[in-house]
Amino acid sequence: MKRIVVSMDWPRVRARSKRFLATGRAYLTLSLCSMVLFVLLGLGGLLQNALAASPMQSMKGFAASVSGSFFTSLLGMELPHMDKPEEQSPLETKRLASFLLRFLTDVNPDDPKSLLKMEMPGAGGDDAVLFRPGSSGGTDAAPEDHGPPASADPGENGSPGDGGAGGGGQDDPAAQPTPDPEPSASPAPTGRTTGERKVVFVYHSHNRESWFPELSPGTKDPNSGKVNVTLVGKRLASQLEQRGVGSLHSNKDYSSTIKDYDWNKSYKYSKETVAQAMANNTDLQFFFDIHRDSKRRKDSTVTINGTDYAKVFFIIGERNPHWKENEAFASRIQQKLEAKYPGLSNGIWGKTAANGNGEYNQSVSPNSVLIEVGGVDNTLAECYRTADALAKAIAEIYWEEQGTVEAGAASPSQASAD
Repeated sequence: MKRIVVSMDWPRVRARSKRFLATGRAYLTLSLCSMVLFVLLGLGGLLQNALAASPMQSMKGFAASVSGSFFTSLLGMELPHMDKPEEQSPLETKRLASFLLRFLTDVNPDDPKSLLKMEMPGAGGDDAVLFRPGSSGGTDAAPEDHGPPASADPGENGSPGDGGAGGGGQDDPAAQPTPDPEPSASPAPTGRTTGERKVVFVYHSHNRESWFPELSPGTKDPNSGKVNVTLVGKRLASQLEQRGVGSLHSNKDYSSTIKDYDWNKSYKYSKETVAQAMANNTDLQFFFDIHRDSKRRKDSTVTINGTDYAKVFFIIGERNPHWKENEAFASRIQQKLEAKYPGLSNGIWGKTAANGNGEYNQSVSPNSVLIEVGGVDNTLAECYRTADALAKAIAEIYWEEQGTVEAGAASPSQASAD
């Protein structure tokens, strides 16, 4: 019987063991470093989210400043067809590749921030949620919370008179340096009126938002103490009055009237304005906070029957526990608006408190909504046209709600006029 002797090559075994242990240590070290890095990134994102004075800072601000074409060109280095010239076919390769990338990874080639928000907590906290699209489409054109004006000097670009809450836009004339560019004719009388009762309140949390075409050439910050969004609010209130819907308008300029003014407390200031208006006018039912969005002209303008209008966003604050009622109210306005002015609405969007206010004073009433009219490149005339369209829709909704109640209160001559 042959004996088989198995001998161990101990030096080789020891060498292999050392290599295995060294590889294991390297793996554990890399794993630990990676874990620490991601923990630090997470903590940094949460800290930045908590302390940021505005939604766009640090890496988010950098990502937002990078053009979509630059980001697309980077992706084109790795993805076939992403850098091909644009074609006319609706199935052209660039759009198809972009769609597939978003479908598979949720990365938008036209939005560099979409890549960061997948890895950094808080980077996508200011994303708005589309509740109801407008007929204009463009679901990527979400409204954006923006930071305070470049200059917080209350005296810059003039200071408007503080008209407080005035009926039908009866503001201090000093606050209105330019006349309405194209006053609309009064609508045909319907015989319906709220009389002395004021049922609509129009105000502005960011009252100095303005438009580049209305400011001096070379202006870099589209904010003004004279020509600003309060003019659009005044127009809306005036048009509602012409349709028999009693309205109040506040053009209060917080930066020049509040001591130690802080732009980040804008909605706190405006909520006090709303509370005061409600205390003085118990008939108020509808509340509209009118803003101007920061989007450029291609996303903020629509041409209807050969005439340019400033498009609108409806913003709903999801921090309000009853936000669904506010969304239903905004939906009614949008439906009326789009029936006569298709493409005027960019949709109804919801925002949380992750970044931005998240409540927008909408808990004061289920009939309260924030409306952004136009963007930085629109003209005052275009915004006025949109204000007129909004007034028509809001007035229709108000009189529909009143139904036979208001009709029964009218005189026989008024009823026949209807």
